[in-house]
Amino acid sequence: MAHAPTDTPNIWAAAAAGLVAGLAASFVMDRFQAGVAALSSSDSDTEPATEKAADRVSQAVVGHDVPDDRKPLAGQAVHYALGAGLGVVYAVAAEYRPAVTAGYGTAFALANTALLDEAAVPAVGLGEAPWKTAPSTHLYSVASHMVFGTVTEGVRRLLRGWMR
Repeated sequence: MAHAPTDTPNIWAAAAAGLVAGLAASFVMDRFQAGVAALSSSDSDTEPATEKAADRVSQAVVGHDVPDDRKPLAGQAVHYALGAGLGVVYAVAAEYRPAVTAGYGTAFALANTALLDEAAVPAVGLGEAPWKTAPSTHLYSVASHMVFGTVTEGVRRLLRGWMR
């Protein structure tokens, strides 16, 4: 028996769509950042915030930092876990308040930039304070999160359309 389309919010379907959307957006964001890095002349030796976060988790769980040869993978695990979690939160919020999808995910992207890169990352010591960061780094962050936000919305919208 086929189910009729409904406008009733479905938290589980939204969460599933958000999980997939967040993972897909994390992948596209990662590829975007790799492309930008390949084109840039920056020789930054700064450890990524995701790798620093992986060290913090490792310290809390097993009592030592992630071995250097495993830091890139651990950093990617943090990146994808955060992306998946943000995707779930975003999709569930969108299910109940469609206004959060404003600008096809760009409002979500700007909120992520402001709350994560500009506030939380420096507040917990994973990165420099915003006023100590180069303007090009801020632009890179905004562009990266715009990619993440629009891909999250596109995949979420596609999946939720199929699920109705």
